[in-house]
Amino acid sequence: MELVRVFLCVLSVLVALPERFAVLAAFSQSLDSDFTFTLPAGRKECFYQTMKKDASLEIEYQVLDGAGLDVDFQISSPSGHVLFSDYRKSDGVHTVETEDGDYMFCFDNTFSAVSEKIIFFELILDNMDSETEEPEDWKEYVHGTDMLDMKLEDIMDTINSVKARLGKSVQIQTVLRAFEARDRNLQESNFDRVNMWSFTNLIVMVLVSAVQVYLVRSLFDDKKKVRT
Repeated sequence: MELVRVFLCVLSVLVALPERFAVLAAFSQSLDSDFTFTLPAGRKECFYQTMKKDASLEIEYQVLDGAGLDVDFQISSPSGHVLFSDYRKSDGVHTVETEDGDYMFCFDNTFSAVSEKIIFFELILDNMDSETEEPEDWKEYVHGTDMLDMKLEDIMDTINSVKARLGKSVQIQTVLRAFEARDRNLQESNFDRVNMWSFTNLIVMVLVSAVQVYLVRSLFDDKKKVRT
């Protein structure tokens, strides 16, 4: 009889698990997105992100390629106030506690008349799920868990912790890929520059050697005319 009761209890928990995990899935912690684009010389590009009140917007950018590896950057609030400004920087990270409205962030390359820039940026949006259920609402789905020593709070904390760490890992890997791309572009640019100057020095050395040989030979030439 006791075995039947335990079996029925386990069966009821297994039936309720999909609903519980559906509730757990609603607790999304952050939304991440990244983008890489080419900013032509003398141009300015702006992007917009709609945010909610009491949320958080974090933006990280890097200049991957282009002369100087620098760009101007600024973030503006929905009311038009400039929150952050960077001038001629190669990378930066900014976090904004937001209100309702569209936030604008711009990359400015108007100071460069020749070189285009390749720019990578990543957005991390936190606390954007304000319309989801209250955290206490999941308790109404719990039935009979005490008999099996199951703590749904611990399961939820573990799932959220794993999700947050996986998201952070993806973010770090994306940033590292951006750093690697920028370093590779810088090394290729230095390699081309070294090759160009080496070739130039080689040509100059050949010309100087030819001039020296000509001058030395001219010293020993007999320029007197022999009359017969």
